[in-house]
Amino acid sequence: VVYDADGDQHDDTASAFIKAMRGSDPDGALYWLAKMIVAGEDPRFIVRRVVICASEDVGMADSTALLVADAAARAVEFIGMPESQLILAHAVVHVATAPKSNRTTVAIGKAIEDVKTGRTLAVPEALRDAHYKGAKRLGHGTGYQYSHDFEGGFVPQAYLPEGRIYYEPTDHGRERAVGERLAAWRAAFEVARSAGDQRAGA
Repeated sequence: VVYDADGDQHDDTASAFIKAMRGSDPDGALYWLAKMIVAGEDPRFIVRRVVICASEDVGMADSTALLVADAAARAVEFIGMPESQLILAHAVVHVATAPKSNRTTVAIGKAIEDVKTGRTLAVPEALRDAHYKGAKRLGHGTGYQYSHDFEGGFVPQAYLPEGRIYYEPTDHGRERAVGERLAAWRAAFEVARSAGDQRAGA
Protein backbone atom coordinates (compact mmCIF):
# COMPACT_ATOMS: atom_id res chain seq x y z
CA VAL A 1 0.00 0.00 0.00
CA VAL A 2 1.50 3.32 -1.06
CA TYR A 3 0.75 5.56 1.87
CA ASP A 4 3.25 8.16 3.04
CA ALA A 5 2.24 9.07 6.57
CA ASP A 6 3.17 12.74 6.17
CA GLY A 7 2.55 13.33 2.46
CA ASP A 8 0.07 13.43 -0.38
CA GLN A 9 -1.05 9.79 -0.21
CA HIS A 10 -2.05 10.21 3.43
CA ASP A 11 -3.89 13.47 2.82
CA ASP A 12 -5.54 12.31 -0.40
CA THR A 13 -6.78 9.07 1.15
CA ALA A 14 -8.21 10.88 4.17
CA SER A 15 -9.87 13.37 1.81
CA ALA A 16 -11.43 10.59 -0.27
CA PHE A 17 -12.61 8.87 2.91
CA ILE A 18 -14.37 11.97 4.20
CA LYS A 19 -15.89 12.81 0.82
CA ALA A 20 -17.25 9.28 0.42
CA MET A 21 -18.97 9.50 3.83
CA ARG A 22 -20.32 12.95 2.97
CA GLY A 23 -21.42 11.66 -0.42
CA SER A 24 -23.43 8.80 1.11
CA ASP A 25 -21.30 6.02 -0.40
CA PRO A 26 -20.61 3.42 2.31
CA ASP A 27 -18.66 1.20 -0.11
CA GLY A 28 -16.27 3.95 -1.09
CA ALA A 29 -15.89 5.00 2.53
CA LEU A 30 -15.16 1.40 3.59
CA TYR A 31 -12.52 1.01 0.87
CA TRP A 32 -10.63 4.13 1.93
CA LEU A 33 -11.03 3.09 5.55
CA ALA A 34 -9.53 -0.31 4.68
CA LYS A 35 -6.61 1.34 2.91
CA MET A 36 -5.85 3.43 5.98
CA ILE A 37 -6.14 0.40 8.27
CA VAL A 38 -3.84 -1.77 6.12
CA ALA A 39 -1.34 1.11 5.87
CA GLY A 40 -1.20 1.30 9.66
CA GLU A 41 -2.94 4.65 10.14
CA ASP A 42 -3.60 5.64 13.74
CA PRO A 43 -7.25 4.63 14.39
CA ARG A 44 -7.67 7.76 16.49
CA PHE A 45 -6.91 9.87 13.42
CA ILE A 46 -9.54 7.94 11.47
CA VAL A 47 -12.26 8.13 14.09
CA ARG A 48 -11.74 11.86 14.61
CA ARG A 49 -12.68 12.32 10.94
CA VAL A 50 -15.80 10.24 11.48
CA VAL A 51 -16.85 12.34 14.49
CA ILE A 52 -16.30 15.58 12.57
CA CYS A 53 -18.27 14.30 9.56
CA ALA A 54 -21.14 13.26 11.84
CA SER A 55 -21.67 16.89 12.82
CA GLU A 56 -20.38 18.75 9.78
CA ASP A 57 -22.22 16.74 7.14
CA VAL A 58 -24.98 14.74 8.87
CA GLY A 59 -25.88 17.22 11.57
CA MET A 60 -29.51 17.56 12.57
CA ALA A 61 -30.71 15.26 9.81
CA ASP A 62 -29.68 12.38 12.09
CA SER A 63 -28.18 13.40 15.42
CA THR A 64 -27.65 9.74 16.34
CA ALA A 65 -24.69 9.79 13.91
CA LEU A 66 -22.76 11.95 16.37
CA LEU A 67 -23.65 9.59 19.22
CA VAL A 68 -22.45 6.56 17.24
CA ALA A 69 -19.26 8.35 16.15
CA ASP A 70 -18.50 9.49 19.69
CA ALA A 71 -19.13 5.99 21.04
CA ALA A 72 -16.77 4.66 18.36
CA ALA A 73 -14.08 7.13 19.40
CA ARG A 74 -14.33 5.96 23.01
CA ALA A 75 -14.44 2.29 22.03
CA VAL A 76 -11.37 2.61 19.78
CA GLU A 77 -9.39 3.94 22.75
CA PHE A 78 -10.63 1.06 24.91
CA ILE A 79 -10.38 -1.83 22.44
CA GLY A 80 -7.37 -1.06 20.24
CA MET A 81 -6.47 -2.71 16.95
CA PRO A 82 -7.17 -5.01 15.19
CA GLU A 83 -10.67 -5.30 16.67
CA SER A 84 -11.24 -1.55 16.36
CA GLN A 85 -11.64 -2.05 12.62
CA LEU A 86 -15.10 -3.46 13.39
CA ILE A 87 -16.04 -0.41 15.42
CA LEU A 88 -14.69 1.95 12.77
CA ALA A 89 -16.62 0.16 10.02
CA HIS A 90 -19.85 0.37 12.06
CA ALA A 91 -19.49 4.11 12.60
CA VAL A 92 -18.43 4.78 9.01
CA VAL A 93 -21.42 2.94 7.54
CA HIS A 94 -23.79 4.74 9.92
CA VAL A 95 -22.44 8.17 8.95
CA ALA A 96 -22.29 7.36 5.24
CA THR A 97 -25.88 6.07 5.10
CA ALA A 98 -27.42 8.78 7.29
CA PRO A 99 -29.42 11.62 5.71
CA LYS A 100 -27.24 14.71 5.35
CA SER A 101 -27.49 18.34 6.42
CA ASN A 102 -24.71 20.89 6.88
CA ARG A 103 -27.04 23.60 8.18
CA THR A 104 -25.58 23.70 11.70
CA THR A 105 -22.12 24.05 10.16
CA VAL A 106 -23.32 26.96 8.03
CA ALA A 107 -25.18 28.51 10.99
CA ILE A 108 -22.23 28.66 13.37
CA GLY A 109 -20.08 30.04 10.55
CA LYS A 110 -22.53 32.91 10.02
CA ALA A 111 -22.78 33.66 13.74
CA ILE A 112 -19.00 33.66 14.17
CA GLU A 113 -18.62 35.94 11.16
CA ASP A 114 -21.10 38.41 12.69
CA VAL A 115 -19.17 38.47 15.97
CA LYS A 116 -15.80 38.82 14.22
CA THR A 117 -16.99 41.67 12.00
CA GLY A 118 -18.15 43.77 14.91
CA ARG A 119 -21.79 42.82 15.35
CA THR A 120 -21.44 42.67 19.12
CA LEU A 121 -24.85 42.92 20.74
CA ALA A 122 -25.54 43.78 24.35
CA VAL A 123 -27.28 41.06 26.37
CA PRO A 124 -30.93 42.11 26.90
CA GLU A 125 -31.78 43.02 30.51
CA ALA A 126 -34.23 40.13 30.80
CA LEU A 127 -31.50 37.61 29.97
CA ARG A 128 -28.78 38.97 32.23
CA ASP A 129 -27.65 37.04 35.29
CA ALA A 130 -29.81 38.03 38.25
CA HIS A 131 -28.30 35.72 40.87
CA TYR A 132 -25.58 37.91 42.35
CA LYS A 133 -26.15 40.56 44.97
CA GLY A 134 -27.41 43.82 43.54
CA ALA A 135 -28.21 42.40 40.11
CA LYS A 136 -31.94 42.91 40.39
CA ARG A 137 -31.42 46.51 41.49
CA LEU A 138 -29.64 47.00 38.15
CA GLY A 139 -32.64 45.55 36.33
CA HIS A 140 -31.00 42.23 35.47
CA GLY A 141 -33.57 39.52 34.81
CA THR A 142 -36.47 41.98 34.75
CA GLY A 143 -39.17 40.72 32.42
CA TYR A 144 -37.65 37.29 31.90
CA GLN A 145 -40.29 34.61 31.31
CA TYR A 146 -39.42 31.06 32.39
CA SER A 147 -40.28 28.77 29.48
CA HIS A 148 -41.49 25.88 31.65
CA ASP A 149 -44.21 28.06 33.17
CA PHE A 150 -45.97 28.07 29.79
CA GLU A 151 -47.87 25.49 27.80
CA GLY A 152 -45.56 23.30 25.76
CA GLY A 153 -42.52 24.71 27.57
CA PHE A 154 -42.37 27.63 25.13
CA VAL A 155 -42.91 31.38 25.38
CA PRO A 156 -41.99 33.85 22.63
CA GLN A 157 -39.52 36.36 23.99
CA ALA A 158 -36.48 38.09 22.54
CA TYR A 159 -33.27 36.11 23.00
CA LEU A 160 -31.39 38.11 20.38
CA PRO A 161 -32.07 41.85 20.02
CA GLU A 162 -31.96 41.99 16.22
CA GLY A 163 -33.82 38.76 15.53
CA ARG A 164 -31.07 37.37 13.31
CA ILE A 165 -31.59 33.93 11.73
CA TYR A 166 -28.56 31.66 11.46
CA TYR A 167 -29.97 28.13 11.46
CA GLU A 168 -32.15 27.25 8.47
CA PRO A 169 -33.22 23.57 8.59
CA THR A 170 -33.48 21.30 5.57
CA ASP A 171 -36.27 18.77 5.07
CA HIS A 172 -33.76 15.90 5.23
CA GLY A 173 -34.31 13.09 7.72
CA ARG A 174 -35.20 14.14 11.24
CA GLU A 175 -34.42 17.78 10.49
CA ARG A 176 -37.78 18.08 8.72
CA ALA A 177 -39.62 17.84 12.07
CA VAL A 178 -37.16 20.29 13.64
CA GLY A 179 -37.86 22.74 10.82
CA GLU A 180 -41.62 22.47 11.24
CA ARG A 181 -41.39 23.06 14.98
CA LEU A 182 -38.95 25.93 14.57
CA ALA A 183 -41.11 27.61 11.91
CA ALA A 184 -44.01 27.78 14.37
CA TRP A 185 -41.76 29.13 17.12
CA ARG A 186 -40.20 31.74 14.84
CA ALA A 187 -43.64 32.92 13.73
CA ALA A 188 -44.55 33.40 17.40
CA PHE A 189 -41.27 35.24 18.02
CA GLU A 190 -42.05 37.58 15.12
CA VAL A 191 -45.54 38.35 16.42
CA ALA A 192 -44.12 39.12 19.87
CA ARG A 193 -41.33 41.25 18.37
CA SER A 194 -43.79 43.24 16.25
CA ALA A 195 -46.00 43.85 19.28
CA GLY A 196 -42.96 45.04 21.23
CA ASP A 197 -41.98 47.40 18.41
CA GLN A 198 -45.48 48.86 18.31
CA ARG A 199 -45.45 49.43 22.08
CA ALA A 200 -42.05 51.08 21.84
CA GLY A 201 -43.31 53.43 19.11
CA ALA A 202 -46.51 54.32 20.94
